[in-house]
Amino acid sequence: MSGNGDVLIIGGGLAGLCCALRLHQSGISSQILEASDGVGGRVRTDKVEGFLLDRGFQVLLTAYPEARRVLDYDALGLRPFYPGALIRYKNHFYRFADPWRHPIDGLLGIFAPIGSFADKLRVRKLRKHVLTGSLSDLYNRPETTTLQSLRTLGFSENMIDRFFRPFIGGVFFDPTLGVSSRMFEFGFRMFSMGDTALPSGGMGAIPEQIAARLPAGTVRTEARVESVQEDGVTLKSGEKIKARSVVVATEGPEAARLLGDKERLGSRSVSCLYFETDEPPLSEPLLVLNGEGKGPINSLCSPSSVAPNYAPTGKSLVSVTMIGNPDQDDQQLETAVRTQLTEWFGASVKGWHYLRTYRIPHALPMQTPPVSDPTSRPHQIRPGLFVCGEYQNVASIQWAMVSGRRAAEAVIDWLGK
Repeated sequence: MSGNGDVLIIGGGLAGLCCALRLHQSGISSQILEASDGVGGRVRTDKVEGFLLDRGFQVLLTAYPEARRVLDYDALGLRPFYPGALIRYKNHFYRFADPWRHPIDGLLGIFAPIGSFADKLRVRKLRKHVLTGSLSDLYNRPETTTLQSLRTLGFSENMIDRFFRPFIGGVFFDPTLGVSSRMFEFGFRMFSMGDTALPSGGMGAIPEQIAARLPAGTVRTEARVESVQEDGVTLKSGEKIKARSVVVATEGPEAARLLGDKERLGSRSVSCLYFETDEPPLSEPLLVLNGEGKGPINSLCSPSSVAPNYAPTGKSLVSVTMIGNPDQDDQQLETAVRTQLTEWFGASVKGWHYLRTYRIPHALPMQTPPVSDPTSRPHQIRPGLFVCGEYQNVASIQWAMVSGRRAAEAVIDWLGK
């Protein structure tokens, strides 16, 4: 049995990395055991034929308080999306802009057949509501589903189906809008307070930046943990590693397996297809939402129109997102997606070069009510064993980073005692 420091952290995603960083800042050594070949968990970027492909469409909301505290935004070279979206409805694209940042576009959007004039006024009321009070206040408000909350606020079914269902449903991978109203309000607050952005080097640059601040040798890749014991862990290879404490920082189902939790929470899945084009379907950094409620596509964008480094010079990248994990194989799925893209953008789609499909079965936990204040949840399972990340917690880059830091602080307190 080998010993590799004070703390073993299982999982090199954002939560595990932030846990290791906080421990390092307190002078406590740790080792991250990552089952894959690199850090980041789901927040990773592959380089394929000169393109940067995030593993599923992802963005950084710059208003995340923990991300602002931990990350060097300038070094990431963040490039923002246009604050709004194009909504596909009745064979046309309609611009839906944030009226607080683009008042003229917002005014023109009043005449689009996406909701009513009263719905647009209700967006103002919703924005004021989600920006009121602290995050802790938000998570202690009365809770229901997002769908019920929107109906209670008076939004029409047209507005819910054309805008909120593809937008919020795409954020939480839940087109039924059954996600907690607290999570919806948190997300809408973050969208309202800052930019929606991509790092110039892909989303994978975020975990790589954190990992670069850790001592050499902290991260050990291709080290899958088979089981957790009171004094350490056993790897799938049979190697036993001893430590004073262990932090489980894996995705939900894997954390449940390691902790022996038979009551496992469900997961939301998502699929993403990438295409190479000579000319982008969108020259602006816009997100396109499917407001028609038919076809496999939920949303799409051209990441290279946001951050040019996502594609080689003279080329463009298109990212298409579908909620769930369809039964079709990759070729069948590509055909279905290309058919709908052709309806939207014309015959030029036939010349788009398919790059890759990503299927993420555990993209997010369910996050249905009840959802409590993420900063109030305990991280210690038993003496010497801690957990962080999305397991029995809410998901987002913000809360993954917070949970990693708070788990580290719980470990520091326990070791001190």
